[in-house]
Amino acid sequence: MNRPQAHEYPAWAETYISKISGDDILDILEKQATDFPDYLNNLVEKADYAYAPGKWTIKEMAGHIVDTERILVYRLTCFARAEQHALPGFDEDDYVSNAHFSDRSLLSLSEEFALLRKANMYLFNSLNEHELDRSGTASERQITVRALLFVIAGHLVHHIGIIEERYL
Repeated sequence: MNRPQAHEYPAWAETYISKISGDDILDILEKQATDFPDYLNNLVEKADYAYAPGKWTIKEMAGHIVDTERILVYRLTCFARAEQHALPGFDEDDYVSNAHFSDRSLLSLSEEFALLRKANMYLFNSLNEHELDRSGTASERQITVRALLFVIAGHLVHHIGIIEERYL
């Protein structure tokens, strides 16, 4: 699959798309389905650690990743199915503060991500070129289905980088 072109996504998406090297996004997404849970499972001792006051814990970061995967895949599904209505944005800080990720184990969040991504892979693998080229509006910005696949993978890479840099 070809990489999305700059006209296919808003400026904010470049942060995530730029983190993905190569064009084989489906293989990258598939590999993340097992690699990320394995990565999280090695962080159990630090699950409740936040690198500064007011910052998310590793469990909250994992919960944010799961929430964002759901939201981005909902957008992807809507746009692949030619939804014409604009979709709302979301405030990730509000989502995390209104969740109770601290009550859960990091292992449960790890397993939830693995199962969610596995289910999402059925959808990702079913998309044809026509669906990949479709676009829609979310957070008042146009984005294609193809670009969303790269954003989903890049969002995860982005947060692994933050964990590596600030938490470990």
